[in-house]
Amino acid sequence: MSSRGGTRTPVDEYLAELSKALPGPRRRKADLLAEARDHLADATEALEYDGLAREDAEREAVADFGELSEVVPGYRADLAVSQSRRTAVLLFAALIIQPIVWQEGVWSWNQDPAAAVPLNDFLQSFVRTVGMFAIAGAVLAVLAAGIGLRYPLVRKHISRVTALFTLASAVVISLIGVAMSATSGHSPGLPAFGVVGTFVVLPLAFVGVQAGRVLRLARS
Repeated sequence: MSSRGGTRTPVDEYLAELSKALPGPRRRKADLLAEARDHLADATEALEYDGLAREDAEREAVADFGELSEVVPGYRADLAVSQSRRTAVLLFAALIIQPIVWQEGVWSWNQDPAAAVPLNDFLQSFVRTVGMFAIAGAVLAVLAAGIGLRYPLVRKHISRVTALFTLASAVVISLIGVAMSATSGHSPGLPAFGVVGTFVVLPLAFVGVQAGRVLRLARS
């Protein structure tokens, strides 16, 4: 179903407005718009079969499909779930590389320290615990955003819970990383803060931005 003679049809106009109202993951958004177009095409053909002219059939199909104010919230909720799954995957990816980045004695920024620092030792132990908890939470969020969608209670809350969990994890782990750099017993000439910024703060900041998008969709 496409424009005729350079003029957009009622279905084209409706889908264009629907597209403008739907931020979120492009692939899932494209799937939802394709489903809506197919539904409207089938409805139009049925109405034409009943005797309506093409344009009138399209207008009737659009009216039956629903006002944007009625349709958009459901689509945005679907996109929020998709975005939350993507966010959980990004959180998992950002955290799973940390043991490699901070493997002691392998990289120039993490050679044996000149002196032991009890606070730094505690922070290292603490961040490992928090990181393992965050990774487990990210895996559960990915599963819940997929398999769990068959359960209405999960579908209703998964987006907001995932976003808040991701934001909390990103902030806490970033702060611990900065604190670890400040209390490190390594030579001050080593670029500890630069490494933390590159491998911890920046990736987690990006993940936090994605979580913010989930919250904006979930509030709709």
